[in-house]
Amino acid sequence: MKFLDGAPRFLFFTGKGGVGKTSIACASAVALTREGKKVLLVSTDPASNVGQVFGLSIGNTITDVPAVPGLSALEIDPEQAADAYRERIIGPVRGLLPEKELASITEQLSGSCTTEIASFNEFTALLTDETTIAGFDHVLFDTAPTGHTIRLLQLPGSWTEFLDDGKGDASCLGPLSGLEKQRTIYAGAVAALADPQRTRLVLVARPQRSPLAEIARTHTELADIGLTEQHVVINGVLPAPDRSDALASAIYDREQAALAALPGDLRKLPLDQVELKATSMVGIDALGTLFITESNTAPAQADSETAAAVPEAPLSALVDELAADDHGLIMCMGKGGVGKTTIAAAVAVALAERGHQVHLTTTDPAAHLTDTLAGNLENLTVSRIDPAEATAAYRDRVLTSKGAALDEQGRANLAEDLKSPCTEEVAVFQAFSRIIHESRRHFVVVDTAPTGHTLLLLDATGSYHREIARQMGENTNFTTPLMRLQNPDETKILIVTLAETTPRLEAETLHADLERAGIHPWAWVVNNSIAAAHPTSPLLRRRAGTEVVEISSITSTHNRSAIVPMLATEPVGINALNALTRPSETTQSNLPPT
Repeated sequence: MKFLDGAPRFLFFTGKGGVGKTSIACASAVALTREGKKVLLVSTDPASNVGQVFGLSIGNTITDVPAVPGLSALEIDPEQAADAYRERIIGPVRGLLPEKELASITEQLSGSCTTEIASFNEFTALLTDETTIAGFDHVLFDTAPTGHTIRLLQLPGSWTEFLDDGKGDASCLGPLSGLEKQRTIYAGAVAALADPQRTRLVLVARPQRSPLAEIARTHTELADIGLTEQHVVINGVLPAPDRSDALASAIYDREQAALAALPGDLRKLPLDQVELKATSMVGIDALGTLFITESNTAPAQADSETAAAVPEAPLSALVDELAADDHGLIMCMGKGGVGKTTIAAAVAVALAERGHQVHLTTTDPAAHLTDTLAGNLENLTVSRIDPAEATAAYRDRVLTSKGAALDEQGRANLAEDLKSPCTEEVAVFQAFSRIIHESRRHFVVVDTAPTGHTLLLLDATGSYHREIARQMGENTNFTTPLMRLQNPDETKILIVTLAETTPRLEAETLHADLERAGIHPWAWVVNNSIAAAHPTSPLLRRRAGTEVVEISSITSTHNRSAIVPMLATEPVGINALNALTRPSETTQSNLPPT
C-alpha cells in the first residue's frame, strides 16, 4: 500500500462514517508492527471499536495488544471528553448564573463541534508531549479533526470575551470559550499536523459518489490550511464479478463509474484501492488479509438462512400508514450516502400516485431530485433549498447586523465562526421553516434536515421560537416551526440508514439528538440491504450474513421500520421509484399493532 510507504511518525485516517476508517487504521497498525515498528493506535471515533477488533478491552489508557507484539492502543471516548470539557467551562459559573443561562451555555456546548474540539483537546498531548509517546515509532489516529476545527484553533483573540459581549451567534462559538490557556499547546499540535515530515493524512472513502465527494471537500479544506501530505484509500471495492449475478454486476459497474469520475484534485494524490472482503474485519487474522487480493468464492451461509433472518418490512406499509392522512410534514433524515433522496422521492411519488397533493423538496446540495424522478407526475411539485445560497444570505445578515459594531479582529472571529457546519444547518433551517406551514394543507416531503442540536440551539439562544413567544405574549396561542416538528400528529420523521455498524450507530445518535429536542422519530428505513436482495454471488451472500445482526438490532429496538433491498438497477424514474413502495403478495409489515 502506497500510503504506508515511508510512513511518517503520525498517520491520521479521516472520511465519512461507515467507510472503514477503523479497519484501515487497525490493519495499518498490524502491518507496521510486522515491519518491526512500535505502534500506538489511537481512536477518537465514537462509532469505531478498536477493542472489539482486537478482542480485548482497551479504554482511555494506553494498553498493549498481546496478540500483536509492538502494538499498543488507546480509545478516547468523545462523549466523556466532551463532558469533561463542558464541566471545565460550566463548573466555575455553576451557582453564579441563573439556571436558564446555564441551560443555554450547555446547549451551545452540546453539538458535534464541541465533541470534535474536546477530542482534539485529548490527543494534542500525543502530538506535542514526547513523554507520552516515547518509544513509539508511529502513532496512528482513527479520525482526524476537520479544517474548520484547526482554523478555529489558529485564530487569535479572546473567544470568551467575544461570547460574553453577546457578539456571537447560534453556531460553533460555544466550544471555543475557555481555550486561551491552551493556545500554545494547540499551536504545537497544528504545527505537527502541517509538517509533512511528521504527519500524513489518509483520506478514506468507499467507491461511491457521496463518500468520494466528502474526501474531495476534506482534501481542499485541509490543503488550504497547509496540510498537504495526503493520500487516498478507496475501501471496499467490489472485485470484478463473473456476471452471473445481476446485482453484483450492477454494483461493480456503479462503483467503476464513480471511480472514473474521481475529481482531478484527488487523482493527483497517491491512491490505493482495497478490495471488498466478505467478512467483518474483526481479529488479527482478518486484519492481515485486508490489504491482500484474494478469491472470494468461499462457501456462504445458505441464502435461505439469511432470508429467514431478515423480516418482511416493506416500505409500502409505511406509505399506507402515512396516506391515511391527507396532509402532513414527512422528513427523511440520516447521514450522507444512505439514500435519503431516493427514499424521500419514493415516498412522495407513492403519495402522489394515491391522489394526494405533495410538495417534495431537498436541502441536500448533492441531491438531484429532478434526475431521480426523471419525469413529471400529477399532484407532485418539486423544489430545492440551495444550502449555499441560504448560508451566504444568512452570513451576510449576521455580518451586517452583529458585525457592524465590531472591530477588525471581532469581525474576523465572527466571519470564521460563520464558516462552521452549524451555520449551514441554522441557515437551511430558517429557509426550510418557510415551507413548513404548507404541510397544514397537503403533504410536504423533505430530504435532509437539521440535527436536533441545531433545533435546540435555535431555541436555547432565543432565536425564532423564543422571539415569537416573547412577541406574542404568554396568553396568546401561536405555533412555531419547532413546535410543528415536535407534534407527532403534524410531523413524521423517517430515519434512513444502512445495515452496517457505523451508519446504524450514527443513526442512533441522530435519533437521541432529536429526542433531546422533543422530536420523536416515527420510523426507521434500512436502505440498500444486500440481505433483503437475496444475491447469488458468494461474496455478496457472505456480506448479507453480516447485515443480519445490524437489521436485528434495528428492528428489535425500533418497532416501526422498513427494509428496502439493494436493487440491480438505480431507482431512477417514476416507475422505478414506484417499485420501491409496491408491496409484494407475501410481504407483511413489522409495524406495531394499532
